[in-house]
Amino acid sequence: MQKALRSDDIANSAMGWVPRAALNYLAHTEGGLSIRALARKAGCHASTVSRQVRAFEARRDDMLVDDALRKLGAQVQSTGAAGSIGKDTRMTTSPECDQTGAPPLTEARLHDEARRVLRRLCEPGAILAVAAGMDKAVVMRDTPGGSSRTTVVDRDVSEAMALNGWINCDASGRVSRYRITGAGRSVLAQLLAKAENKAQGLGAQQEAEGTGKGQAPRSDETPRRMRYGTPDSPLICLARRRDRDGTRFLSVDLVRAGERLREDFEMAQMSLRAGESWDSFLNGEVSVPAPSAASDCRAAARARVLGVLCDLGPGLGDVVLRCCCYLEGLETAEREMGWSARSGKIVLRIALQRLKRHYDSLGEEAGLMG
Repeated sequence: MQKALRSDDIANSAMGWVPRAALNYLAHTEGGLSIRALARKAGCHASTVSRQVRAFEARRDDMLVDDALRKLGAQVQSTGAAGSIGKDTRMTTSPECDQTGAPPLTEARLHDEARRVLRRLCEPGAILAVAAGMDKAVVMRDTPGGSSRTTVVDRDVSEAMALNGWINCDASGRVSRYRITGAGRSVLAQLLAKAENKAQGLGAQQEAEGTGKGQAPRSDETPRRMRYGTPDSPLICLARRRDRDGTRFLSVDLVRAGERLREDFEMAQMSLRAGESWDSFLNGEVSVPAPSAASDCRAAARARVLGVLCDLGPGLGDVVLRCCCYLEGLETAEREMGWSARSGKIVLRIALQRLKRHYDSLGEEAGLMG
């Protein structure tokens, strides 16, 4: 008979992103610990642990939650010891999934991915769609002229977000749809605040140390703050406008090109080195590697962003960086760049046309991640 796991084994071996209630459920169902033993260890009443176990048992109707618990439980059963759910262990027991190249699901990686994905799910009409047996999920949202895919998510990240209650199944079936929950919005606010505090701390440190040449950093080299939590991007707002002949000011393909750049930017932002600024790449003096030579998603996204900025150059590169990536409004961009009023939308449309041509020249390499 397999030796029952101690509650210390379950708690100490689990990754930091697994909820405590899920640990109690695994310890009871997979580790063989009694409700009263778990309650004594947690310092709570047995009815509290019992409710947690029943709640997670009921949540197993959710495909992502069931897959997450099944994989975590299989890791517990396969080892039966303290290293069963190690910090550097993938949340999978399938050799096929191990060959996808996804890094281990640590708490840091989950937070990085959740900050990117939950922001997309906060947009109006956004859903996360996932099919059984697929190792990727996609975020779709309604845009003028139809719907578009805005980002791709690894399956283990989607399962972890569902297990934590950050997303909830809105419609199940062959392709299940998920939407962000109130808990997901709260977590997103905390993650964004943490990232902003970290960026401000880095900026303060750079300002205190100077540029290394005895000079103070220029104003255009200070960290730029993105507009977090905006309901619509400037491109979506501008796409709703129509010309005198009734056609949309921005066509669907131009909006998709801008959204593609934003996706690359958000992914590449995670690998931005200390002291670097995207604005510094607009002078064209940076050596840009080919996207196909990149070994991972972040490096590939970084190479594509650098390629866009070097191709568009100053002016056009500035406006797409501000409006598509930093989500600055047209009025702000016009004021910061010294342009006349109501001229920004014309320049932005020209920049998007060049951006679309740039992505068209990349062919399949311009596709979304995954």
